[in-house]
Amino acid sequence: MDKVSVLAITKNGIKTGIELKKHFPNWEIFAPSKFSDSNKEVIWYSDLTTEKIVELFKHNNAIICLFSLGAVIRLIAPYLKDKKTDPAVIVIDDKTSFVISVLSGHLGGANELTQIIAQKLNAIPVITTAADVNKTIAVDLVGREFGWKIEDDSTVTKISAFMVNEEKIGIFQDAGKRNWMKEFPKNVKIYQSLEEMEKSDSKGYLIISDKVLEGDFLKNSVVYRPPSLVVGIGLHWDTSKENIKESLDFCLQKFKLSEKSISKLVSIKKPEDVKGLVDIGKEMGIIVEYVNREDLAEVSTPNPSDTVKAFEGTASVSEAAAIKVSGGKLIVEKQKFPPDLTIAIARIAD
Repeated sequence: MDKVSVLAITKNGIKTGIELKKHFPNWEIFAPSKFSDSNKEVIWYSDLTTEKIVELFKHNNAIICLFSLGAVIRLIAPYLKDKKTDPAVIVIDDKTSFVISVLSGHLGGANELTQIIAQKLNAIPVITTAADVNKTIAVDLVGREFGWKIEDDSTVTKISAFMVNEEKIGIFQDAGKRNWMKEFPKNVKIYQSLEEMEKSDSKGYLIISDKVLEGDFLKNSVVYRPPSLVVGIGLHWDTSKENIKESLDFCLQKFKLSEKSISKLVSIKKPEDVKGLVDIGKEMGIIVEYVNREDLAEVSTPNPSDTVKAFEGTASVSEAAAIKVSGGKLIVEKQKFPPDLTIAIARIAD
């Protein structure tokens, strides 16, 4: 985690905080100035702890509290918003017997951090999240380490309940990394097609796909978008951001592909970066990558062009760039948007 603070309000707690600092040098330790012994490992504060907790809550990814669980709950309760934005909160008792995951166990990473701290302190980790206790699939974390995005998180709570209550869950996957779960729970079955899964007696579904989907089954589904698509773009130096976006949207709609699964926008390396491409990458939050013409010229493509070769030194830009960077297969051949733009899309090989 980027920013973690430890809050100690007892002498024993301060000792534990200093011990944690040895294992995690980048963590900041805060303690009341009334206990100060001038130790430079500790940031001694003179304001009230009720005020300090507000500051730490706003500016940290995780807070480690070295005092009672009840006191921590009373301090943080007024500032809780939701599990997407609240920091992870962990409590360690005064004798370091227990390390307790209190808040943002999954999305905030408190459960994982609890395990790590408990191991360092030789303490007992306390985790109460149902998915962890039952050793089943944490629906809100599937594919997180691979950069998967949830299409619509409004169904996560419902499908999570089905999962921990061991209702039948169907899984369909046609994109993204396959090794996201070593062993599936007994109530989970993998299907080879959406049709087969939809006809099953599954109560809920997990779907990993880069395709736009339709159907009533989505009401009981969590859809994950893996970063599996590479968009190759051939363009002129003055091709506008608006033209690129409009044409890309057209391609995605035509071939029923999800924008959330775009991993990179790729094109030929030019003497100067095309402003329109740079700007659309920033606007969409997608990496822009460039490939040398010599490397593109070595790629076999279905739609080479003598005209493109005359201008760019390679017979293909959009198709060759998509294939080269993805390492996979072309799923959308070159789409032309005269006079200055072509788009092709490849799926990353997993």
